[in-house]
Amino acid sequence: MKFFVDTADTAAIADLNALGMVDGVTTNPSLILKSGRDILEVTREICEMVEGPVSAEVVATEADAMITEGRKLAAIAPNIAVKLPLTWDGLKACRMLTDEGHMVNVTLCFSANQALLAAKAGATFISPFIGRLDDINLDGMELIADIRTIYDNYGFETQILAASIRSVNHVTVAARIGADVATLPPEVLRKLAFHPLTDKGLETFLSDWAKTGQSIL
Repeated sequence: MKFFVDTADTAAIADLNALGMVDGVTTNPSLILKSGRDILEVTREICEMVEGPVSAEVVATEADAMITEGRKLAAIAPNIAVKLPLTWDGLKACRMLTDEGHMVNVTLCFSANQALLAAKAGATFISPFIGRLDDINLDGMELIADIRTIYDNYGFETQILAASIRSVNHVTVAARIGADVATLPPEVLRKLAFHPLTDKGLETFLSDWAKTGQSIL
């Protein structure tokens, strides 16, 4: 499974990228707002840091305007994936930008039928939102499983990008189902390394080592 970092915080990206944990980055208008920086400036900086896809989202809602914004974003760097909402206009823009050779990430997906349409429109990535479905008492992981089955049935190459991940368990289940990518907030990605038994075991080892009175150095 690939890990995309869901943030516009360049310091957090650099820290995780140094460990080889960053296969790409996803941003959105809310994350750009949180960064307090110009969208073109921060997106360009991220693209220079990361070799993989960097999703940058349009804010227009009409297809022609989406295409215009998408082209401007795609011109920032060759690893830009233009992020479009899953609306009819978004699908129209997806078809056009894909045909022009740009990567496209279709976002705000909440149903298998939507994911099917995005794949037929040529999307590079489909972003089903797990956490937001869980918030309204629906199982976001069922959606991931349904999309995986449909895409495998018909050989669609669109990659399933599990989004709106809130917990380490979301990552485990998405990986087990076969999502191609998980996009994670930096704090959730770091939590993947932690387990209370690991901490307890390390504490025991260090305590026993201290009793030996030895030093490796």
